[in-house]
Amino acid sequence: MTTPTEMCDISAVELRRMIGTKEISPVELLESCIGRIEAVNPAVNALVAMDLDAARRAAREAEKAVMRGDELGVLHGLPTGVKDLNDTAGLRTTYGSPIFADHVPEKDERMVAAVRAAGAVIVAKTNTPEWGAGANTRNPVYGATGNPFDPKRICGGSSGGSAVALSLGMLPVCTGSDTGGSLRIPAAFCGITGFRPSPGTVPSDKRGFGWAPISVQGPMGRTAADASLMMAAQAGFDSCDPFSTPIDGMSFRTPQPVDLGRLRVAYTEDLGFAPVDNDIRAAFRSKVRAFKGLFRECVEATPDLGDANDVFEVLRAVGYLARYKAWYDEDPAKLGANVRANYEQGLSMTLADFSRAHSEQTKAYRRVQAFFKDFDLLLCPVTPVTPFPWTQLYMTHINGEKLRTYFHWLALTYGITNTGHPACAVPCGVDHESMPFGLQVVGPHKGDAFTLGAAHALEQAFAAKPELARPTPDLSKLNGVVNDFRV
Repeated sequence: MTTPTEMCDISAVELRRMIGTKEISPVELLESCIGRIEAVNPAVNALVAMDLDAARRAAREAEKAVMRGDELGVLHGLPTGVKDLNDTAGLRTTYGSPIFADHVPEKDERMVAAVRAAGAVIVAKTNTPEWGAGANTRNPVYGATGNPFDPKRICGGSSGGSAVALSLGMLPVCTGSDTGGSLRIPAAFCGITGFRPSPGTVPSDKRGFGWAPISVQGPMGRTAADASLMMAAQAGFDSCDPFSTPIDGMSFRTPQPVDLGRLRVAYTEDLGFAPVDNDIRAAFRSKVRAFKGLFRECVEATPDLGDANDVFEVLRAVGYLARYKAWYDEDPAKLGANVRANYEQGLSMTLADFSRAHSEQTKAYRRVQAFFKDFDLLLCPVTPVTPFPWTQLYMTHINGEKLRTYFHWLALTYGITNTGHPACAVPCGVDHESMPFGLQVVGPHKGDAFTLGAAHALEQAFAAKPELARPTPDLSKLNGVVNDFRV
């Protein structure tokens, strides 16, 4: 990791400390971020709707609160990006869909309100695929978002805009969400940290299929410590979410101490079922050789995830059938190709498919919990391929084998989605094409604080090993560049 050269490059944790001690002002921090946004955002198209006047007003109010000696929230004065799937009062929210191209919500949704109440200065919406469908951040409203290490390649998705903004120092913290890997995949492709919490840890009042646990909201940061800071604002109890349980969000403010040398760790290249490119397998084996000595025990072992592909396809499709029926019935062309594919897949399924998927999901969860009786953590790659051109909507083949759906290449992450275990994407050097490599760190049921703590400990250990340290993009290749990301 390179030494920060500008204020916007400093970690969120350190920036929040400096604001609290009056070493820096929220106003000057915001201006530093705006300067970086103006310099590099045209090259990657990560931040979309912005209201800089409102952000500057919020920063001035944050500065006044510091000077008055007010009690300050955990994110006080930190410029923040909110994924464009989340409603923000007075700030355009499109969900990446032409149907909502001019939509301006009247109020914040629950998670956004919590982040704002914690003192965040909301600067912009971050780009996402249409309705968050797919891991390539591109939509017909704003176009695509390029990878910060090579804008011609994908940045992942669906929280791609957030990951790119963090990687390039445009903002110190951002929000994200995850169904099949949408927090973890863009984090892996962009060299930052994304954490998928246990269902209900971050309550949601927007999830229409409230009793389905596969979709969650969560934090993104350049490091696990920064993500933990955001998590402290997002997490909590709210009866609006049927999965929410009493929890102290502030318990996440500082990562839980974890001694890696006491841990029993399992690693797997493919979770026993996921297609993985041979070059990524080789890169992962190299990473394992470099880090396995950090642990008390580090052995190859794979939990039995059962019919993970079938389970995820059914559970995903059910949500799409519930959400998009009216628009599909009116005119399928109103929905993008990925959304239509999910919806039409659901039309072919039966109630028997649904009941079997839920039964298999429960069995897989219990088998993974039994697996965690022998191991403290499970490690595997986040993604099965290196970032490919953003003009390619999704991966169709891996190792010459045709994939079963447009999202089959996300199997390494959706396999964990199925079981509901907390998972963190940790930067782990680069792959065979010198693009960021992400390590998926999976913890036991409801072990969110432990998983984030382990991710933090891993990042600290990796920083001392050049082959594992977090990569950083070359800003000089992006400054002043304007790329065309129209789709």
